[in-house]
Amino acid sequence: MSATDAGFFFAEGENTPMHVGSVSVFEGPAPTYGDLVRLLLGKLPQVPRYRQRVRTVPLHLGRPLWVDDEHFQILYHVRHTAVPRPGSAEQLRNLAGRVLGQRLDMAKPLWEVWLVEGLADDRWAIISKVHHCMVDGVASTDLLQLIFDVDPDAPHPEPTGWTPEAGPSSVATLVGGVRELVEQPVRQLTGSLRHAAQDPADLLRRGRALGSLVPGLARRISTPTPRSLNGPIGPHRRWVWVDATLDEVKRVRRAHGGTVNDIVLAAVTTGFRDLVAARGELADDVVVRTMVPVSVRRPGEHGVLDNQISAVFVDLPVAEPDPLIRLASLRRQMDEHKRLMGVVDARSIIAMGEFVAPTLMAVGTRAAARTSQPFMQVTTTNVPGPRRPLYVLGRQMQALHAYVPINMGSRVSIGIYSYLGALTFGVNADFDAFPDVDVLADGIREGLATLADPTVSPVRRAT
Repeated sequence: MSATDAGFFFAEGENTPMHVGSVSVFEGPAPTYGDLVRLLLGKLPQVPRYRQRVRTVPLHLGRPLWVDDEHFQILYHVRHTAVPRPGSAEQLRNLAGRVLGQRLDMAKPLWEVWLVEGLADDRWAIISKVHHCMVDGVASTDLLQLIFDVDPDAPHPEPTGWTPEAGPSSVATLVGGVRELVEQPVRQLTGSLRHAAQDPADLLRRGRALGSLVPGLARRISTPTPRSLNGPIGPHRRWVWVDATLDEVKRVRRAHGGTVNDIVLAAVTTGFRDLVAARGELADDVVVRTMVPVSVRRPGEHGVLDNQISAVFVDLPVAEPDPLIRLASLRRQMDEHKRLMGVVDARSIIAMGEFVAPTLMAVGTRAAARTSQPFMQVTTTNVPGPRRPLYVLGRQMQALHAYVPINMGSRVSIGIYSYLGALTFGVNADFDAFPDVDVLADGIREGLATLADPTVSPVRRAT
């Protein structure tokens, strides 16, 4: 595993399952359980990782590695359930919240697929779970398009036999881990020194860019945030989604400018403004700070199952009553982050994780994942979904909803997916900390509608 992948693996805990997930809704009729199993079994050769499990190095002297699961059984990973007919969207959300809130078996390949029958209008759904140590948001979309079909009449390969490769012995694993522990930092350091020697001006430019971050970081540490959004995380989840359209985003862009990411962050800001106000924590200078994952995947790296992400931190200006001023603030912040990322090689910063001893990484990551911190309140990730219709056994996918894990005392996350002109916000929250999750969801919906409606005064709607 890379250092980033290993970090997500070590972050897994009793109350912090670290899988990403999705709920895909299809037109009917539903396939049989056996047909779905055979479909996935025929496609497994395209995704070898789906038949591999994680093997840790003794004493964490090396990062975990992937080995074939000699006891792999697809019937364990493909499940079958139903909601009472005619199942509503709320029933599907409640079911999905329970399924997605449960941990994967860390001793087996880290994925599950659930076939859900009984939805209204002769529809059905697939609930998918894949551990974050396998994929980031972009890789999960690539994986979705690999497992599903782009042609309703696509031929499906027949399941074939598979023989697992023998894994390394415990001694070989330990020796390999120790060797990697020594060699990997040396390779990284050698590459960094070579680059510095070839382009010292670039190194100086990056140093200045990093130095420019210090004043803003110090200012953010002193900026108040709502206390109720951070704290202990329990084992249960509330999960809801908000439906919108890309046409609404385009109307906002034409009227007020900004990127898709700027506009969805503005809608999320409205939701948190309503939530914080309802909790009595809205003050003149309060912000809600979100981590926004940013893909650093190169064009040729699509289809590779691993994590290629960096992150920026954005202050959602919930204290500002005018939604247009909120949008302008978010645009400035995101433009500044883009400027800095253009100067600082994010991949080089990520590679610094290779210098960290795996034992320290395991201990540090687990401690951080279980420790409440006041700096960040939410993770907001926006992943462009498939731009063409997807099918499973000839049935078209009608909707796609994202699930993003929560940890580090941040009790809520928001995953945003686009698909065929639709835009959905999947809100995942700690069950006990967010009995009012619908206030946040309704506020997101209202925030986007307000920005997209030119006949309504944004200031009047926000105050």
